[in-house]
Order: sequence, then structure tokens, then C-alpha cells
Amino acid sequence: MLDIVRTDSSNPDLPELIALLDSGLKAIDGDDAPFFAQYNKIDKIKYVVLAYQDGKAVGCGALKEFEPNVAEIKRMFVREENRGQGIAAKILGDLESWAVELSFTTAILETGNKMKPAVHLYQKSGYQITPNYGQYQGVDSSVCMKKLLR
Repeated sequence: MLDIVRTDSSNPDLPELIALLDSGLKAIDGDDAPFFAQYNKIDKIKYVVLAYQDGKAVGCGALKEFEPNVAEIKRMFVREENRGQGIAAKILGDLESWAVELSFTTAILETGNKMKPAVHLYQKSGYQITPNYGQYQGVDSSVCMKKLLR
């Protein structure tokens, strides 16, 4: 059974998932990993969603305010052995619902152009590719996406 839990970055189950995420991203991003890491600190993120399967934390995602009315989706991850079960879509859906509850009208996110399954998930969930925003402007390996939430 899958349980989705809303929490924050102080949750003790989050660091292991983030370490696995960062390890995977470092393998993909190579020398660019430090550039991206500086924008992915979790210590002050107030809105975190964790997915638990049979009591074990198997996935996570977070959101933070990017600018008024715009939430940025961050730190989306599902353990490799739990992929293909729709867990990421459930995490994303809960993050979007939470964003609406917090009065955000738009969600944005950044992913890598080598992360085809992630791009597919976001497109399937209604996100559209948009010009790179903020710190990702001019970063060729970034794919930025946007979705109107209401």
C-alpha cells in the first residue's frame, strides 16, 4: 500500500532519498553537478511530500515559492526498485494539490535533457516546455517546464 505524507525538510526519512537522488544526478550531470547542487539545498524547504510503501520511504518531492503565485517543483525522486508503479505521478499530483491550497496558480520545474522519463512524466501530467527561467537561463542541459494549476 502506498501512503503519501506531507511534511517538511526536517523529516528524518528525507536525507537518504536526497542522497540517492544526488548520487544519480552526479552520474548524469558529471562536471555540471556542483552548479545544479547549489540550487537544490533542502534545509529550508517547508513543503515536502514523501511516499511510503509498506512503511518504507520510496519517493519524495518538494515545492517552494519561486515568485508570488508561482511554485517551483523540486527534488522529485523515486527509488530505482520502485519505479514504474506510478509513484512519481502521485507525488507530483499531491505537490500540485498542495500548491493550489497554498494559493499558487502556476508550477514550474527544471529537469535535465538526459532525463527522458522525467520529461515524459511531466508532459503526461500537463507540463509544457518553456524557456529556461532564473538560474537555468543559458544552461543547454536544462529543460524547464510550466503548468497552470487553476
